[in-house]
Amino acid sequence: MNYEHVISDELFNEAQAAFAVNEHWIAFNTIPYFLERGDMYFFKDRDEAHEFSENNLSEYDNYAVMHVRSVDELLRQIPYGQRLEQQLFNSTNLSIMNEQNLSYLKDNLKYLGFGEKQNETLEQHLKEGKDSFQLTFNADVNKKPFEATLQFRKSDSSDMYFFNSYQASIERSNKEKVEQTFYLNKGKGVTAKEAYNLLEGRAVHKELSNKAGEPYKAWIQLDFDNKDKHDNNEVKQYHENYGYNLKDAVSKFSIAELNDPEKEKSLLQSLQKGNIQSVTIEKDGAAHKMFIEANPQYKTVNLYDGQMKRVQKESLEQYHSITPSKDAVVKQEQQQEIKPEIKHEKETVKKGKTQKDDSLLPKKRTRQKKGLGLN
Repeated sequence: MNYEHVISDELFNEAQAAFAVNEHWIAFNTIPYFLERGDMYFFKDRDEAHEFSENNLSEYDNYAVMHVRSVDELLRQIPYGQRLEQQLFNSTNLSIMNEQNLSYLKDNLKYLGFGEKQNETLEQHLKEGKDSFQLTFNADVNKKPFEATLQFRKSDSSDMYFFNSYQASIERSNKEKVEQTFYLNKGKGVTAKEAYNLLEGRAVHKELSNKAGEPYKAWIQLDFDNKDKHDNNEVKQYHENYGYNLKDAVSKFSIAELNDPEKEKSLLQSLQKGNIQSVTIEKDGAAHKMFIEANPQYKTVNLYDGQMKRVQKESLEQYHSITPSKDAVVKQEQQQEIKPEIKHEKETVKKGKTQKDDSLLPKKRTRQKKGLGLN
């Protein structure tokens, strides 16, 4: 029996292949009328399908989940024609969609560090149905005021709202106000605390994506000396191939927290978020409370004393670790394993006149009729 359907032939064949391996749970995009590859995903487990649906909500994606056992059943359940329009504009379904949108935006705010105090105001704005609206956020971070204006906008193709960007600002100790607009992708990006650290001039380690959507990791830092076309501070990036190894940079100092794997992990994670982290450094048989921050540009860490005064470069060596790092110990052990073999080869050359290893002997230089050469 032939069906009129909104599934491309390529996706139709993909569905048949999925059913053959018992992938009967489907998350499909309810926004487009014509479904192509990338609009439908197949899973063996119900929870995986629902998790995918909840985590992939955007201006162009709103996934519903269904369970089907065959292609015929799939075609019967997929809405098309007037039935699709009725489903999208049915008041009950719109109410459900609005609830999902509100829940999604609440999660965005919480994940990005703006808390839950804005939820009631957020819900009121969604009910008003304006094209766009703003929320304001104020907090004290490290005894300094941090302010942010959060930008929300309704989609051009649906009634869904999205948290697109926020403008953050701090006032430095010299009363200078510094601000930056941070853009978000599907509610994810630089968190409020990371924004504060960036505005303070520190670097943050983030997972980013290129124009093709491929993920990569890099340290980012604001360049306050240069502005982009939107009058935003330009962002410097230090990719993984730049060669900055945070763990190696920290290990150069005699930091007590490095002796505990859990504390070491917490320390590195905190530094990656751009925090100034307190540490205990052993010097002259005594423990000193100090502070460090990541400095990817110079492939090191900045060190501060207990009064938050920067330790100058010429004074850093007194805080260096005497004990070599784990990586250095492994490297030394590898070298020790190689050395005896080299020594044995040299002894073979000395002792065995009849067992000469020509590859270890110097080449003879001989004179030829036309110039000099090496044989």
